[in-house]
Amino acid sequence: MTKQAGFDYPKFQRWRRPFEVGFWIALFVPNTIFNGMVSWYDNVYRSHKVSDLEPWIWEASSSLVVLALIPLLVAATRRWPFRFDSWRHSLKVHLLLSIPFSLAHVLAMVGLRVLAYAAAGSRYDFGNWPREMGYEYLKDIRTYFLIVGMISFYGFVVRRLQGEASLLSEPDEGPPVEPIDRPERFLVRKLGKEFLIAAREIEWLQASGNYVNLHVRGRDYPLRATMGGIEERLDPQRFVRVHRSYLVNFDYLAEIEPLETGDARLTMRDGARLPCSRRFRSQLRERFGDAAISA
Repeated sequence: MTKQAGFDYPKFQRWRRPFEVGFWIALFVPNTIFNGMVSWYDNVYRSHKVSDLEPWIWEASSSLVVLALIPLLVAATRRWPFRFDSWRHSLKVHLLLSIPFSLAHVLAMVGLRVLAYAAAGSRYDFGNWPREMGYEYLKDIRTYFLIVGMISFYGFVVRRLQGEASLLSEPDEGPPVEPIDRPERFLVRKLGKEFLIAAREIEWLQASGNYVNLHVRGRDYPLRATMGGIEERLDPQRFVRVHRSYLVNFDYLAEIEPLETGDARLTMRDGARLPCSRRFRSQLRERFGDAAISA
């Protein structure tokens, strides 16, 4: 299960963060150079309105601020994803979020330009603020949804590659093969194929936006659910909440390390370390006894 269709997903996971950061840099650098050349041609070569350096300051300052804002757009897209059942609500939310995005972009961009001009012994004038803000917003809303669209598409592709879990639905005819309220297995769709994973094989679960990631044998399968909702459907004799974002399977818990803050650190059998907040330590005491986790 580590390779399918020639794609090594575990290897991709190791390089996923550098790939994602590198993608945005590789996208913005040539775009900034191209826009700078166009701006230089229009404002310097043809009309001689500004100095040679100014178009490059304009484009570089804008691109740097947008790059810095991308992590916030990633978080917003995870919190309000575009799905068939919720795209209308998500669209309204993202339309509203495009306003503070544009404000942050313009204010930070102008700040960088003021500093760059001052370093060059000059003074930057943004112009008529209401008019220029409206003009910038028309560009920023396009940029906002272009980036959100790329993030959404990328997330869709990654979920297809890693596999996306779902609960078994009740059959149209006849009784279900297992309890619907306490599922014993989860259905995973991956690269056009379907297979089942047993609930007892889930090592831990982690909340991630509108999903709960099921960690099974080194892989994460996103399940569209809330942590509270899925907690009610798992066997309480096997699974316990240890953090607002984590549920663990006791069968895969190897070590509990108390911390001076009153929290604890859990080590799973595969070496992964998970947080255990103070409010959930009582459940561990009930299962393992006070001595096992006392500070």
